[in-house]
Formats: sequence, structure tokens, C-alpha cells
Amino acid sequence: PDNPVIGDRSFGADPALVARHGVAFARGLADAGVLACGKHFPGHGDTVDDSHYALPALAHDMARLEAVELVPFRAAVGEVGSVMTAHIVFRALDPEVPATLSKKVVTGLLRERLGYDGLIVSDDMEMKAIADHFATGDAAVRAIRAGCDLLLICASEKRLAEAREALVREADRDAAFAARLEEAIARVDGVRAKLRCAPGDDDALAAAFASEEAELVRNALRSIPR
Repeated sequence: PDNPVIGDRSFGADPALVARHGVAFARGLADAGVLACGKHFPGHGDTVDDSHYALPALAHDMARLEAVELVPFRAAVGEVGSVMTAHIVFRALDPEVPATLSKKVVTGLLRERLGYDGLIVSDDMEMKAIADHFATGDAAVRAIRAGCDLLLICASEKRLAEAREALVREADRDAAFAARLEEAIARVDGVRAKLRCAPGDDDALAAAFASEEAELVRNALRSIPR
């Protein structure tokens, strides 16, 4: 009830109901050719901090996680094409780092125990739960090593470049990491092919759009200061 960020983004507080509705919604998206994403693994509904602004931590034991947080994800593993990780420390799983950066959580729990074989996506790596505690490049390497396949860096071109450079450096230095990175790339490419994403220079197109001037056409609510 004190959660500041999930609220009506969830199907409710009953794990079984959330599981049923989540699976139905994922199937509906799939029927329309849209990739569903189950988030935020392994559960964000009982935090009192918003991971956009702080690093939440949950002290629930495994029995509680199995009975509540993991129920919808267990139901979803065969239905959703992607799962997003949570920037939350789960003390019963890995007390050292947020789930996004934890191999115990991403690979050990999601991949191995729950048997999920789809695309694993990080939450935005620029959120303060990560950015206030880890350098961008370090966080990117940790997330890929943990088992994430696709990293979200949603605003800063500088941080995007830092992450890319760190991943290349680590792949050049560590053959095992390079293999993990290739696995991640192959999984992303597989999803793109399945969704029939158009080939092309997406980066160049995005940069071209971003470089265009933004023009304020209407500001009726005065939501943007002049």
C-alpha cells in the first residue's frame, strides 16, 4: 500500500489474479504481433522507495517471495517474449547488488530455476537506483555478466557511449564475457527477426530525429515555462 511507483501499473495485490490477467494480456499482445514484457523481476510491488530516485531493498525470505512475488513470473515464463529486471536489492537472493546486476537473480533464478529462455531486458540504467551507486560502464558490464541481454539507457548519449565502450573493452579482455555478449546479441537478433523488424541504420535515423529542433506548438495548460 505504500508503494510509490507501481500502483495501478499492476493488475492488483492477489498473486494468482495478477498471474491470470498477466498471461491473458501477454497472449493478447502476442496475437497482435507485440512483444510482451513481464516486469519488474523478481517483483517491485512491495517497495516503499521508487527506484527512479533511490535504491529499494526488500528483506522478504524465499518462502514469501515464492508465495507472492514470483507467482506471476512463474506463470509468465512461457508466455512473455521479454522480462525486465528490477533495480532492487533482494536480501534473500543477493544482498550485495540490485537484481539487475546479480547473476544469482538473473541467471540463477530467472534462467535456471524458472526456466526462462526469452529476452532479458534491464530497467533504465540511468535511474538513480543504479546511477547513484555504479559508474555507467561498470553497471553495463555487471548487467550483461549477470545475464541481461538488452540494456536500457534512455536519455544520455554520453552514458550510452560509456556503456558501449566498457562492453567492448571487457569483451576484448575476457573471452568468457565476449561469449556472454555474443549470446545476448544473438537473443536480441532472434527477437528482431521474429518481430520482422525492418533492417536499416536505426542509430543514424534516431540521431537525425534527435538533432532536429523541437518547436512548441501549443502550451494551453502552461505546463512548460516560457
